[in-house]
Amino acid sequence: MNLKCIAIDDEPLALKLISEYVSQFPALQLIKTFEDAISAAEFLKSKAVDLVFLDINMPDITGIDLARSLTVKPMIIFTTSYRNYAYEGFELEAVDFVEKPVELERFTRAIEKALMIHQYKNEAKGKPNDIDESLYVQSEYRVIKIALSTIRYIESMENYIRIHLTNDKPVLTLIPLKEVLKKLPAAKFQRIHRSYIVPVNKIRSIQNRKVQLAGIELPVSDAYYEVVRGLVVS
Repeated sequence: MNLKCIAIDDEPLALKLISEYVSQFPALQLIKTFEDAISAAEFLKSKAVDLVFLDINMPDITGIDLARSLTVKPMIIFTTSYRNYAYEGFELEAVDFVEKPVELERFTRAIEKALMIHQYKNEAKGKPNDIDESLYVQSEYRVIKIALSTIRYIESMENYIRIHLTNDKPVLTLIPLKEVLKKLPAAKFQRIHRSYIVPVNKIRSIQNRKVQLAGIELPVSDAYYEVVRGLVVS
């Protein structure tokens, strides 16, 4: 099941941009857009959605007032050109607060947060996850969803990384290795070298300061050796 979303903004070009961005995320389904908050408020009285992209500075009702009026609150990502609304936005427990003009990289980070929160809430309710554990990266002008279970290992190439997959060709993306490590679950991925991150469950053995994965050996640096060895022997 996808996250059902709506977008509310009195600027048609802003709605168009959000629609384009959302279309790049298979986990999102944009079911409707609104150019005024009143119509959106009426819609939300009878329709449940998971996520709302909500402009703040709109005529008639501001995005802040609309969020406060909702009895059943979906996740909200505020979008605005005005920084001075940030406090009110976060006070309403918004998922994120994204400044206009919205850039795809910043939008991607907000979506990752929404997906993590959705997953956490489902786990708290004892429901099975309806969204695979995934990593979203930009490559060749596209946002690509990569299931964590398909990652063989990740290789650093200075400011880029190459993500080697079990089921497809490698994906090259502009992000340093240390930054992508922050996006991965710490219990499932381990840095073993300044140039490599590996999935813990794909380590077959360690010998002569190298880890054996399916079809490849990778070096383990002194800084990570004891940690990696502990993962293998535990």
